[in-house]
Amino acid sequence: MNYRIGIDIGGTFTDFALLKGQELILHKNLSTPQDRSLGVIHGLEHLAKAEGKTLAHLLSDVDAIIHGTTVADNTLIEMNGACTGLLTTAGFRDELELRRGYKEDIWDVRLPPPTPIIPRRRRLGVPERIRFDGSVHTPLDEAAARKAIQRLAKQGVESVAIATLFSFVNPAHELRLAELVAEEIPGAYISLSHQVLPKSPEFERISTTAVNGYVGPRVTAYINRLCERLQDAGYRHQLLLMQSNGGVMTREYLAGSPIRVLASGPAGGVIGSAAIGAAKGASDLLCVDMGGTSYDVSVIRGGAAPAQSGWNWHHRYLVATPMVQVETLGAGGGSICSAASGRLQVGPASAGAAPGPICYGLGGTLPTVTDAILVLGLLSDDAGFAGGSFRLDRTGVDAALQAHVAGPLNCSVEEAAFDCWRVVNANMTQAVRRLTAEKGCNPEDLTLLAYGGNGPVFAAIQAQDLGIRRVLVPRTSPGFSATGALAAQPCIDEERSYIVCGTQADITRLRQFWEELDSRAEHFLLAAGFSRADIHCRYQLNLRYPGQNWSLTADAAAQSGARDLSFADETLIATMMNRFHQLHFDEYGHDRKGEPPEITGVRLVASTEIPMPHFTGGLTAERRTATPAKQRRANLGQGFCATDIYRGADLVPGHHVPGPAIIEEKFTTIVVYPGWNALPG
Repeated sequence: MNYRIGIDIGGTFTDFALLKGQELILHKNLSTPQDRSLGVIHGLEHLAKAEGKTLAHLLSDVDAIIHGTTVADNTLIEMNGACTGLLTTAGFRDELELRRGYKEDIWDVRLPPPTPIIPRRRRLGVPERIRFDGSVHTPLDEAAARKAIQRLAKQGVESVAIATLFSFVNPAHELRLAELVAEEIPGAYISLSHQVLPKSPEFERISTTAVNGYVGPRVTAYINRLCERLQDAGYRHQLLLMQSNGGVMTREYLAGSPIRVLASGPAGGVIGSAAIGAAKGASDLLCVDMGGTSYDVSVIRGGAAPAQSGWNWHHRYLVATPMVQVETLGAGGGSICSAASGRLQVGPASAGAAPGPICYGLGGTLPTVTDAILVLGLLSDDAGFAGGSFRLDRTGVDAALQAHVAGPLNCSVEEAAFDCWRVVNANMTQAVRRLTAEKGCNPEDLTLLAYGGNGPVFAAIQAQDLGIRRVLVPRTSPGFSATGALAAQPCIDEERSYIVCGTQADITRLRQFWEELDSRAEHFLLAAGFSRADIHCRYQLNLRYPGQNWSLTADAAAQSGARDLSFADETLIATMMNRFHQLHFDEYGHDRKGEPPEITGVRLVASTEIPMPHFTGGLTAERRTATPAKQRRANLGQGFCATDIYRGADLVPGHHVPGPAIIEEKFTTIVVYPGWNALPG
């Protein structure tokens, strides 16, 4: 029996999905922030023991491990990245501060600028200049460059980001600067903009390269450490890593741009959601993931969650690599609840995995959402939690809620807990309304798919507030990002900048770009063990109308197997312009057919297939009332009352669970609010 394992590290729990044939086995254990690779090994040891094997024996039977990680996200959240310096073209050192004038809240005059990951004293300009066509306007001043690098060395820089103008056309100056850095600061981590993001404009490229330099050493060190631990434990294949574009690739491919793993954990959940939706006949989904630290929400239309590149802001920094669009809010089970001056605040600060909520019994002293919903009876302290790894303990919870919430608000502890439940739910619902409004879709037209340890606790009440009539909760929802990692496919998504009016585009140039991208993708996919016959390529162009800031991506051709660029003939440009007009109309409701669009980039998405779980099962016409296992005093929004409690393991297709009720699964709790019905499938 061979296995496949999906892993997702969250702020509180590390999730595992073991695919054994077509059987999915879930496991959760607390994350280990001091060394997250230890939490991975501990979870694998648990899975091995459950299978009656040693860890080495299990890993020898594992075909693939697919891993999503939040190391890059946590580095930006905690602002503990590498001491980073920036070398750029003289006169452009302040690109990061200018930020194109972008401000997250234009109405807040007191909103402070983001904490600089590279302060001005470590951003240095170097005399050099490459023109837009790749010719050299000003040769690189190597003497000045050495002095700048020596200034960075004196400041203790351990990572250097290098981003010069038009390096994506001619990288000669960046490559030479990298050689000088290696000479002057041996062992420094080096990020080159023409490798991280080989396209214009300069702010997006400099910002992305700076973030890559800041998080790169931490991400790379973690991945290397995990790979070493896995190899020492007996794993003999390449570790596949989730990317923010929803695909997976090897450590070797990500070595130059580890920024591509930013937000990779949430991306796994979105990919899994698309697969579940397809199996359940729901192609338009609102995906919500409430874990221990954050609340992630995304929208899938037509069964697909395409990765978008360009204007992707994460943790107040622009990262222009392709990303599945996920909105993140600081609302999770570990979100801290407090009150001051008559105002209740829930999140974004989190107790995380250490010390965690008070009811975890691990030293937490501040009340959290998990503590509040324990007081409300939505969670139980008389049964195993997180698969039986520990039990919740109400000791100290009431006193903390009294001190930090009930006392300041002059209410009872139970009223304070209910107010915490209401506020965190309102915060999440408002995030959904904002996201769907920005995408021009009505939540009422979507099916809500809830996952994460806490997602099913709030799913139905959120759906009710949003006017959504159907909620899906996968059996694997507690570890859904890990399950989604198993559904992700190897993918390389890259582009090259080529800015030209569509009517003046050089078809030979387009072929050259696609051939370069295709050869690069082929190299890494073959190195990962796939054959050319396995590779599926989508050749694309980015286009926009003159004067527009943003481009839309249109497919030029799609093919599998051997490279064939015969589609790139003299008729292609006219075809692509017509496709863009239609695409623009579909996206924005209008077009300008009398105005030829301009090409801004050449893109290639190369992917291949690996085995994935089959999400089977469904509803049945048979209906029979399920028998509750017990009752518990709980408040499901209409006051405390005796509430039926069901065990998820006892429910099968055909059972009918009327609300109000609570279904306790191994790793999560599903709350069936009044007026709702649960139908196991």
